[in-house]
Amino acid sequence: MNFTRVLVLFAAGLSLVLQAAAQQNSAAPEQSLRKVIIDQDARGPATTDQQAILTLIQSRQTQVLGITVVTGDEWRDEEVAHTLRMLEIIGRTDIPVVPGAVFPLDNTPQFVSSWEKLYGKVVYQGAWNWPGHNGKIHGPYETPPLIEGQPHTKALNEDPAHFLVRMVRLYPHQVTIVAAGPLTDLALAIALDPEFASLAKELVVMGGSINPQSDDPEFRMNPRREFNFWMDPEASHAVLKANWTKITDTPVDISIKTRLTKEMIAQIAQSDSPVAQYIEKYADSEYMWDELAAISWLEPSVITRTEQLYLDVSTDTGQSYGDTLAWAPGNEPELMAQRRPVTVNVSLDTAKFYSEFVSLMSRAVKK
Repeated sequence: MNFTRVLVLFAAGLSLVLQAAAQQNSAAPEQSLRKVIIDQDARGPATTDQQAILTLIQSRQTQVLGITVVTGDEWRDEEVAHTLRMLEIIGRTDIPVVPGAVFPLDNTPQFVSSWEKLYGKVVYQGAWNWPGHNGKIHGPYETPPLIEGQPHTKALNEDPAHFLVRMVRLYPHQVTIVAAGPLTDLALAIALDPEFASLAKELVVMGGSINPQSDDPEFRMNPRREFNFWMDPEASHAVLKANWTKITDTPVDISIKTRLTKEMIAQIAQSDSPVAQYIEKYADSEYMWDELAAISWLEPSVITRTEQLYLDVSTDTGQSYGDTLAWAPGNEPELMAQRRPVTVNVSLDTAKFYSEFVSLMSRAVKK
């Protein structure tokens, strides 16, 4: 073999090695990303719901496998439309949107109306009594015109239970579920596949209320009632007792220590990114319920103290219906001792949390 031929073969071999290395290096970042499914009652535009979705999309750490949308703050179909439109605005229509449960497993507006006659008014009932941007309460399959414009893309033609199960079986012990709405979709996935919870990596949830220190009458007078757990207590109970490797909860108690301010929105608006412009146009001052749950998973250092508690939700149809139940280890009922305690976020570094949020909302869209 002459020297020239040797050089040619060596060069060809080196090229193949470099190509393989390049392919491996390009795949490595995706493999190292934290896989997440967002289960959300996606009221919009903006609001804590869409803003929490955006924090997870914008993070350089994450691969968002999909967004499952459940009735909560608004009816499912309206929330799906808001989510599709938000993804169009920011240029991330590659993320699947999966229409979830329209109704809770058992709870209904009719039952709540009867319950109120015995135990008092439930002020906030989400889609059931919130008039929305157009000032009108509407039915479950009506989608009023969106102020941000109607979406042109379509949702995935798959139900959330099958989507969730399919994803955790495709990526066993790799998928984090971030749930910041009523837990109906997750309960349906557990019913479909009893191994669903154990095949997920972990559950991150915004829900529950234990002992919030607040002048807000919604929580001062009813400290154990929190909307996400209350709207579908049977689903909340089923999800909290499932065999998750880990559950981290952000309850009302810590959420009401946060607030998105006009000053933060103005700071974000200095960026010309599509996300920042969406926030400038549609965001308003409110508690940062869901953003805190999302960012505390992305950057755990924003949380300065956690507590291990056993959590459940009352399915007794009496006065406690939908209330959060909590016990410190050693005080839990005998049956609760068979479960893992939940890591409950208790206090936070507020300045660091706000800084993380502003940074995520201000940066260029991740492709």
